[in-house]
Amino acid sequence: MTTFTARAYAKVNLHLGVGDARPDGFHELATVFQSLDIFDVVTLQLGSSGISVSGPHAGGVPTDFSNLAWKAALLVAEKFPGAPEFALHLEKNIPAAGGMAGGSADAAATLVLANTAFATATGRPACPRKSLFELAAHLGSDVPFTLMGGTALGTGRGENLTPMLARGRYTWAIITNDRGLSTPEVFRKLDQLRAAGRDIPARMDTSTVAQALVSGDPHVLAGALANDLQPAALSLRPDLRKVLETGKSAGALAGIVSGSGPTCAFLCADADDAFEVVAQVTADNRGTRGLVTSGPAPGATLMG
Repeated sequence: MTTFTARAYAKVNLHLGVGDARPDGFHELATVFQSLDIFDVVTLQLGSSGISVSGPHAGGVPTDFSNLAWKAALLVAEKFPGAPEFALHLEKNIPAAGGMAGGSADAAATLVLANTAFATATGRPACPRKSLFELAAHLGSDVPFTLMGGTALGTGRGENLTPMLARGRYTWAIITNDRGLSTPEVFRKLDQLRAAGRDIPARMDTSTVAQALVSGDPHVLAGALANDLQPAALSLRPDLRKVLETGKSAGALAGIVSGSGPTCAFLCADADDAFEVVAQVTADNRGTRGLVTSGPAPGATLMG
């Protein structure tokens, strides 16, 4: 049996501007993604069948055919008549349901894997990169970026990508939470807060964060981080306020709710500061866990 392996990298939103809801039910977004060097390992094995999961964050990850990575492999298989049966294994190092796009990253890595594996097995040409991005957009809003990696502006639902220049590297303390937070519920809460007169402007202009990234200075980037969903997330989960306060007191340059939460991301001057933030936040806030990572990192990458 032949196996193929790829790395699936996580992401953080440096800027998340949320506009009004569109007729299709999605909100118009202006978001700046950056990939992080924490990654899942996805393995595709030809000649077998099924999906399995292991690793420190395997809990709660679907092991049936509802898994987004499995759906990604099936989409690619449609491009290769006669493609053999296959099995997937996900080694989960990215926290699940943590706003870091772990499921989307696995799907992106699987697109790359399946394209290579099925081309090899059938002797047909591999699909061009453009076709993989089209499949990625079909799978979900974060899948195209986790396929691309690096730093990028995402518009529409986040699937329309424009690469951005980012000098230097940035160190993050990522704090996850045992209690989840529903993304649709956070978006609904934002709509409710705005309808009730809460002043939460839609920050669709990303020029400030773009200039900060060009500077390569984490202190400058710290002042440019923004998330329009944060007020809604904090309204639903007031306990996250203490997480943010603790992280800033511990030495982070800035802290934001990551995406729709409940994960919080703290930009730090260096790794020593980041480890101190993780130590203090997890000690003072029950149900939290932390990790230190940095970016930018690549997109989905074949191994070996």
